[in-house]
Amino acid sequence: QVQLVESGGGLVQAGDSLRLSCVASSRYTMGWFRQAPGKEREFVAAISWSGASTYYGDSVKGRFTISRDNAKNTVYLQMNSLKPEDTAVYYCAARSIRLATMSRNEYNYWGQGTQVTVSS
Repeated sequence: QVQLVESGGGLVQAGDSLRLSCVASSRYTMGWFRQAPGKEREFVAAISWSGASTYYGDSVKGRFTISRDNAKNTVYLQMNSLKPEDTAVYYCAARSIRLATMSRNEYNYWGQGTQVTVSS
């Protein structure tokens, strides 16, 4: 059974940083998505199985960095220069295929989510 456990969310002020972590039960291609109240789930970042390729949503490019530690089956999302519009529940997602994708429909497994709130 695939398990994904996110951590690291919290309440911060605009301009602050946070680092989210997602521990997986095994090694997968990983992605981060977020969902704000009343909005659809949005792609944030993805990293390939090897870690060689990364992708970012337009709204977070230059501010967020995705990385992974394959020895720990863990993926990270470093979030800098946070804005109030980054407020959302952040979800970790995984897929068995080694190529990363920005499409939420192509991820098979999801974590329970972690809340990130950015105050102005």
